[in-house]
Amino acid sequence: MTVDSRTSPLQTADGHRFDLLHCLPTHPRARLLWLPALGVAARHYLPLAQALAADGIAVYLHEWRGNGSSALRPSRSQDWGYRQILEYDLPASQQVLAAHDAQDGALPWIIGGHSLGGQLACLHAGRVPSVFPRLWLVASGTPWWRSFPAPRRWSLPLAYRFLAWLAQRTGVLPGRRLGFGGTEARSLIADWSRVGLSSRYAAAGLDEDLDGQLQRVQGHAQAVLMADDWLAPAGSMQALLQKLPQVQATTCTLDAARLGVRADHFHWMKAPQAVAGALTRSLE
Repeated sequence: MTVDSRTSPLQTADGHRFDLLHCLPTHPRARLLWLPALGVAARHYLPLAQALAADGIAVYLHEWRGNGSSALRPSRSQDWGYRQILEYDLPASQQVLAAHDAQDGALPWIIGGHSLGGQLACLHAGRVPSVFPRLWLVASGTPWWRSFPAPRRWSLPLAYRFLAWLAQRTGVLPGRRLGFGGTEARSLIADWSRVGLSSRYAAAGLDEDLDGQLQRVQGHAQAVLMADDWLAPAGSMQALLQKLPQVQATTCTLDAARLGVRADHFHWMKAPQAVAGALTRSLE
């Protein structure tokens, strides 16, 4: 199948500029809005997008504020959290799907993501519950410390408090030096760590019950776990899916033999064919 790879320059209502990458097959059967993991630029998911597009999925790779093509970089003077992503950035990317529906014909919509991207995909679906009847979650799950196996879980509350304190103290989280994410905005880390400690999703400055809105999502979720992924274990994914009581969820676990690479949090991105197959089989 012929795949057309393009870029759409976008500007949000608050002035944030970024590029939306998309891989469009000649005859698509669905549109997927894909959200990256923390600190990962959208371009790193092009192999996944191409594999999905070869199976008839039009893929739109969202860019996180502060990464890749984003015109912003976090600093003491440039800060943001979940609120800006949910209020401005994701609606801007979603408008491209709507424009392509209007131009080429309406298709079913899917939203999904990797790690933090999967969590924000669920939150966005909760804010617009009639728009996305399917969720695709890969190596994702809530950071809530109790959803992780012992003994690792016991160290997580201290880690969450330390990372939020460090980001506030230095103005940004120096994730590259820590081996966790990239250079991240302090309010983003504050929102994330709050979920890890409390299990409840909220966004500072956004007067909405994001956690409660997850109960409005209806449809089907396909969740893909990696066998050796300590960052997103099965309990973490299950805790996230439990927040979606009206969603019929199917999970599968891929090991190194099926992936052809290490079955951890990131290596699958270099050989995404097995992941793409697990996702598209859920449409059959």
